[in-house]
Amino acid sequence: MIKVQLVDDSALVRKLLQEQLEQVSGICVSGSARDPIFAMRNMEKQWPDVIILDIEMPRMDGITFLKKIMAERPTPIIICSTLTEKGADTTMQAMSAGAVDIITKPETELRAFVEGSRERLIQSVRAAAQAKVSASFRKTQEPTEKLSADAILPVHTKRKVLTTTDKVIAIGTSTGGTQALEKVLKQLPRTVPGIVVVQHMPEQFTSAFATRLNQLCDVTVKEAQDGDRVISGTVLIANGGKHMLLNRNGAQYTVSIKDGPLVSRHRPSVDVLFRSVANAAGKNAIGIIMTGMGDDGVKGMMEMKKSGAETYAQDEASCVVYGMPKEAVRQGAAMYELSLEQIPCLIADF
Repeated sequence: MIKVQLVDDSALVRKLLQEQLEQVSGICVSGSARDPIFAMRNMEKQWPDVIILDIEMPRMDGITFLKKIMAERPTPIIICSTLTEKGADTTMQAMSAGAVDIITKPETELRAFVEGSRERLIQSVRAAAQAKVSASFRKTQEPTEKLSADAILPVHTKRKVLTTTDKVIAIGTSTGGTQALEKVLKQLPRTVPGIVVVQHMPEQFTSAFATRLNQLCDVTVKEAQDGDRVISGTVLIANGGKHMLLNRNGAQYTVSIKDGPLVSRHRPSVDVLFRSVANAAGKNAIGIIMTGMGDDGVKGMMEMKKSGAETYAQDEASCVVYGMPKEAVRQGAAMYELSLEQIPCLIADF
């Protein structure tokens, strides 16, 4: 049983979240509080496995509370943030401080939104319960049906002979990936080949995430726009809510941003990106799957491997959630395993 503590100053938000969570076998709400002070009183009686935390609250803000929890008793925390520019910037601070995921909430029509986002909420709680910010490590269940990358672009059985030597690095990650990407990208020199990244993240947050990384890194980091070139010293982050594909025009690589259904239960999907990299770059690319729950990216990585690309998975010891990398290794899609500390060296040497 996954015990969840809700901390939000809106009684309606807490009520709606509790209704959705308690409909699911294996999850219970162990406490509900309007601010961190009341939450701590609840948690002293029964410590939760996962905390769903608002940012702006009376008496103590969510960032302060998060840092206190991470310092005293690390526990998986999901940020419940509004879909605003200010909310996105603050949420990035929370992710950097140790939060494992984001749940968005609008400022109006809350009930319809929460009910429509039920599957995303459940997946987020189950992934957080696996996260290695505490000693516990639990297996979770996943929804059954999912679409493949066929829903966005076809498999290329015959790939064109490559006429460019430009390199591309493709990275896919999910739960725990915001912190992991920050650690990797901060160590890269401006001379690295172009990098394309899918980080599972809601709409409106990828822009703030890219902006934060750009302020911290020597490389240029930006949220991808349709037609952007993939060039040395630049990292393109896929937009939340849209798929990103790599294309080759002559000797140049560009990206396209596309709408479409969820693929491997995600949009953006790592499978979609990796398949497009296999088609466009072949042996001139490397693929890296980092921390995250599920198996998004594994099929695409297998296609990259078959196209001649080298493929890597982050090792279990350095992952927050050893889900996506584990499947890549188990299915033979990843040729090698690397620690988080080794990944920057790999990229810089490619």
